[in-house]
Amino acid sequence: MSGPALALSGVSVTLDGRRIVAPTDLALHAGRLVAVVGPNGAGKSTLLKAVAGVLPAAGRIAVDGHDLATMPRREAARCVSYLPQGHAVHWSLSVSDVVALGRYPHGLADPGALTGDHRHAVEDAMARTDTLRFADRSVLALSGGERARVMLARVLAVGARIILADEPTASLDPRHQLTVMQDLKAESRRGVLVVAVTHDLALAARLADEIVVIDHRFVVAHGDPAEVLTDDLLARVYGIGAVRRTVDGETLVMPWSLA
Repeated sequence: MSGPALALSGVSVTLDGRRIVAPTDLALHAGRLVAVVGPNGAGKSTLLKAVAGVLPAAGRIAVDGHDLATMPRREAARCVSYLPQGHAVHWSLSVSDVVALGRYPHGLADPGALTGDHRHAVEDAMARTDTLRFADRSVLALSGGERARVMLARVLAVGARIILADEPTASLDPRHQLTVMQDLKAESRRGVLVVAVTHDLALAARLADEIVVIDHRFVVAHGDPAEVLTDDLLARVYGIGAVRRTVDGETLVMPWSLA
């Protein structure tokens, strides 16, 4: 296996004098869907924001061996694409214009003037998320699930080697939860490293290649879902018991009781 697409060495986050993420070492490889799980307030989203450059962090973040902190901002934005929580949009832009914003790191100044590679990247991202049929509609007129797919298309249009998705299925109905996670899984199979924060243990166990568990600011487990989501860990980290079923060769982990 080649070197990691994303390597964290001693990465920590301190805000207002309070340590939010303890020093963290991780090595994550291309072509993998990595689910980051843990209780509320554990530091999952904060760590993701630090990697995305949204929050300041100590330590070293490297993409394909290159220090992210020393990269020009546009180059870093071409390498790492970030999907924040909430799918919020505050402007009445067309869907195609919203997706075209993903081409800004590549020099696109006017999302309404797509040509060449920019047009191909936007149309391809929309095709992969089944949003082409919304192209001319205002993004504000879409349902929450439709808007979530549009925001994912914007991230895909960047063409980054790494996608960071912060709770991409939050507030979505079960169908759209599956759709979004399957879209992210498909991107990983195209050779992209996808790192997704999620509270859905069932989807994480079923679709993720690796799971990182964060509890009280520390990474407490990292590995194959079947090896990580043990009864002991679920009881220790979440205070729950789970039931397990195998369906079509896939193991389902369902939170079931208080431990």
